[in-house]
Amino acid sequence: MVEPIWWSAAALAAAPWGWRRWQLSRAKHPSLAGHQRWAKRLARWLPGYALQAPQAFALDGAPDDVVQARLQGWQALGQRLRERAPQTLALTAQARDGLPDLRLTGRYRVPYPFAELAAQLPVGAFWQRSEGPWLIDLDGQRYLDLTGSYGVNVLGLDFYKATMEEGARLGAALGPVLGGLHPCVADNVERLKAISGMDDVTFHMSGTEAVMQAVRLARYHTGRRYLVRLAGAYHGWWEDVQPGPGNPLPPRETYTLADMSEATLKVLRTRRDIACVLVNPLQALHPNRAAPSDSTLVSGTRQAGFDRAAYTRWLQQLRAVCTEAGIALIFDEVFVGFRLALGGAQAYFGVQADLVCYGKTLGGGLPVGVVCGKRRWMERFRPQRPADLCLARGTFNAHPYVMGAMNAFLRALQRPDVQAAYEGLDERWRAREARFNQALQDAGVPVRVAALSSIWTVLYTQPGRYHWLLQYYLRDAGLALSWVGTGRLIFPIALPQETFDEALQRFVAACRRMQADGWWWRDEALPAQAWAQRLRRGLLRETLAAWWQPGRAAGPGG
Repeated sequence: MVEPIWWSAAALAAAPWGWRRWQLSRAKHPSLAGHQRWAKRLARWLPGYALQAPQAFALDGAPDDVVQARLQGWQALGQRLRERAPQTLALTAQARDGLPDLRLTGRYRVPYPFAELAAQLPVGAFWQRSEGPWLIDLDGQRYLDLTGSYGVNVLGLDFYKATMEEGARLGAALGPVLGGLHPCVADNVERLKAISGMDDVTFHMSGTEAVMQAVRLARYHTGRRYLVRLAGAYHGWWEDVQPGPGNPLPPRETYTLADMSEATLKVLRTRRDIACVLVNPLQALHPNRAAPSDSTLVSGTRQAGFDRAAYTRWLQQLRAVCTEAGIALIFDEVFVGFRLALGGAQAYFGVQADLVCYGKTLGGGLPVGVVCGKRRWMERFRPQRPADLCLARGTFNAHPYVMGAMNAFLRALQRPDVQAAYEGLDERWRAREARFNQALQDAGVPVRVAALSSIWTVLYTQPGRYHWLLQYYLRDAGLALSWVGTGRLIFPIALPQETFDEALQRFVAACRRMQADGWWWRDEALPAQAWAQRLRRGLLRETLAAWWQPGRAAGPGG
């Protein structure tokens, strides 16, 4: 009888642990974005293969005349891109040999099976100068800037040229003196306290570093180990917040839970090992999905859409639960800060965090990271325990030139012209989104956009294997995108209407040209679902062929 009693006791002891694990599993999003270990396994298992022309242009079973039109369009597009920017492309090719960043972005701007083919559509990585909303390359070619400089460009490139110049003048007398502070730092602190509604401010060298410090402070003050990130969200490239593919280490002290989920709230209420919850408000555009990139358009689908009321309710619930459970709520506004409202996402959604991280645009064009927080979370020592510290320093924290540019930026926020840019911001950009989509519908192309204010992503209304090509047609039309392609278009919030009209005209023209070259052909005899299944079967067949015969060029789908 002893043995059954022993097993019963062990089962009873394990029951609470098992229940907590079950709740944690239920709070994960069912996609790979919610299961980082499986995502990493799949990334290791996925075989590489390279598609070759002309077979690569018939993956959807298109007839010969369409394949020929595609081949001719492909060759003509590559020729135009090469003729347009020979000097820029030559320097890009030269630099690629010593810049692994360029080798990575060049290869992963398209779905990996097309990477070798896409090298025949060269895109330059260098710019000579900017003029207003235009980027000018080494060949003097002008492109409308839709890159947004990874989110920095909220108020226009000329605005940041001015703040950088003013910051340099302000810091010039002190120069590279580090450790001590330029007097403008005191003014920056007061202005940031007023904007964020917080008590304290610390300065860092990047947004990634700011998030690292916020998490460290949360762990220090709670005595708990785990952070919660929401599925799909990006918080920089350090290990605890990027536990999936791209990180060589397995997930450790991170829970990746579903965004906008009651099950997630239940986990936060009941567990006692969670120090903080990280929220990137950009996820309001695509909850539980990773940042969109053209490299992920393997089956031609992408979903996004912003529901302000629903996301506001979610943040309010999250705020209440974190307060109840003693968990630090951290807003990572490195990307969206000062783009949605003068007071950032906190003001836009009407929810105050415990700690908020800024970066990007706040440096006035120079690199920076900032943490603002309530005093109870920001203190980094315990007077009653003098050896118990939470250290965070950096050689270039509060660099005089950066602090000067930040000061110019913060003071400029009070100018009437800048304040006017925020008036009616939501309504203006919603109207532009609607007008853009109407123009695309009128053009008869399977393309639409979804927007979070001035941050846009491109969606496709039918499955397809070649949507990633649109980024090259847009480049050919004189629109500059970042290396993630049509996954993200970023406009300055005060973009003049005539410039927006120019961007719209060029975008629609690029779509029409791509359509004329046959890339959006589909078999109209098949219902939409059957068409999608055909493309998925073809993709599966290619992948299996690469498993069994590495290096084999896949044939057309069907």
